[in-house]
Amino acid sequence: MIRFLVLLTTLLFASSAMAAGSDPSPQPKEMACTTAPRELKDLFYGEALYDAFQGDWFDAIARLDTELWQFHGLDEPQRDSLFQHIDQAEFAVGDFELAYRMHQRAGRAITAVIEGNVEEPVRNTAIFRLARLYFRKHQPVQALHTVERVNGAVPAELLGDLAFLRALTLMANGRDADATPILRELQGVKDYEGFAGYNLGLALMRDGHELEGRQFLDRSGRIETNVPATLAIKDKSNLVLGEKLLKEDRYDGAKEVLDRVRLSGPFSNRALLGSGWADAFQGRFERALVPWSILSEREITDSAVQEALLAVPYAYAKLGVYSKAALLYGRALQAFGSEVDKLDASIGSIREGRFLQALVREELKQDANWVVKLRELPETPETYYLLDLMASHDFQESLKNYLDLEGLRKKMAGWEGDLDAFEELIGLRRAYYEPLLPEIDRQFRRLDSRMRLRLEQRDHVKKRLHAMLTAPRPEHLATAEERIFKEQMVRIDLGQLTDGESEARIRRLQGVLNYNIHTDYDRRLTEAYRHLHDLNLHIEALQQQYAAFVRVRQAATQSYQGYDETIRRQRSRIGEARDTVATLMARQGHILEVMAINELSNRRDRLAEYQIKARFALADSYDRATRAQGLKKVDQ
Repeated sequence: MIRFLVLLTTLLFASSAMAAGSDPSPQPKEMACTTAPRELKDLFYGEALYDAFQGDWFDAIARLDTELWQFHGLDEPQRDSLFQHIDQAEFAVGDFELAYRMHQRAGRAITAVIEGNVEEPVRNTAIFRLARLYFRKHQPVQALHTVERVNGAVPAELLGDLAFLRALTLMANGRDADATPILRELQGVKDYEGFAGYNLGLALMRDGHELEGRQFLDRSGRIETNVPATLAIKDKSNLVLGEKLLKEDRYDGAKEVLDRVRLSGPFSNRALLGSGWADAFQGRFERALVPWSILSEREITDSAVQEALLAVPYAYAKLGVYSKAALLYGRALQAFGSEVDKLDASIGSIREGRFLQALVREELKQDANWVVKLRELPETPETYYLLDLMASHDFQESLKNYLDLEGLRKKMAGWEGDLDAFEELIGLRRAYYEPLLPEIDRQFRRLDSRMRLRLEQRDHVKKRLHAMLTAPRPEHLATAEERIFKEQMVRIDLGQLTDGESEARIRRLQGVLNYNIHTDYDRRLTEAYRHLHDLNLHIEALQQQYAAFVRVRQAATQSYQGYDETIRRQRSRIGEARDTVATLMARQGHILEVMAINELSNRRDRLAEYQIKARFALADSYDRATRAQGLKKVDQ
């Protein structure tokens, strides 16, 4: 929930905080709102979720797009395992595309769910996500029109988020009066502690209810909590209210509010600077030295720290300690000169391309605070002054585009390596199979001719048996012995027999043979069919082995044939895409470098102004110290 609040309020900070006189907050890291199902039914969907939760949006989108494309092409999709998660998957693909900043595709994916025949809770969830998409794209009008389409049942866990988004979109469209009732209802909700109060205070003040708005800002600044996001909004509330009171010359109230800001928070430097000025404007320079001294010992690249380096000796000068003031002005002048040299070196380093090289270092991406870690790299001085710039929305969007392009460049380099590996694998298969296949083919042809002969013989027997069902032919079912015996008796010439008894015996034998053949015809025919059935079983097994061999033979050939053109075409496509990515990276990198150089140039110009002020103040303090020392000697 807190993650969601940070995501949504960041854009409002950028507009409302500037209206109240403060800078926008840093942009959060892109995240998806899709959660894992309680029971995963589809492993491919689970793999896409795994990639998404690791921040690998490209792989997650590619896998889930492929899975959805296959699912929608099925004749019976309800039998597919993805059917159990299809609604969530349709949401997820738009969610991942949104996290990958593919806003147009994400909007189409979510809109398709809204316009489909779905239940009210599902439809309203999709509307909420689409409205949030528009809000994050700085399109408040479209966001408001979308969120107003919510009608009917809304999931219970989404009620608070939807109300908060509605209030933010109303404020972004200048309808602060309409947003205040919603934010009032969220005051008692624990998940929105601080966030609702902060935005309600801003809405009331912009709607003309200045006093009540400040009360809510003050209330948000007094929250007791240990939640990091709530602590940040607490400090933000105190800073906005304190700086507003300081501009109105209400110094005591401003100091009280600014002193509530944590010394270790992201707004502590500005709060310390403002707290010191609240005392200084009232002539209480001794008290002003306390926050300013703390601030002056911090990282000098911060603009508030640089101002404190001049404010501390200024306070000493006002207290009449001119020697101390002159010494501190001299130190400030020396520090400013060192920082100007560092800025010049940083600008040169950026122009040499080192800044972009530092941004794409893989070891830094493993740390959530990788932007801050850049300051610890000795070879990247250009990053010292860029924390504020790198936390801005415009720079972050440009940086994400550059990093995405860098990721695509690495993927395409990996794909080209994969193609090389495929070609090597194909070559190994060709070298293995080609010497073996000719001999195998010869043996297979001999076996194939024999098999065809036996099949013809089987078919011939089968036809004869079928014909005997209508036209009995007992002689066709004689055994081998009967055929031989019958052939021998046919060869005997009865005319040459002198013995009548021998002739009669031969005829009786022929009659017995024919009798056995004809009387046993039915049994023999049945047995012949049984043998034919057994033969068919053996032939079926033989045909399966034959088909398996053919498949294996084809697979062996297809494992190394027919890939050359496909690989060549894919390599050409990757090469074209790589050239396009290289061109876009050059343009995007140039944009980042120009933004960084402009930021550093502005900081250098500001330091140059501080140097001029420090020189004049140093000279004045030195003169006053010398004059005071001279008067002291005269008095002695």
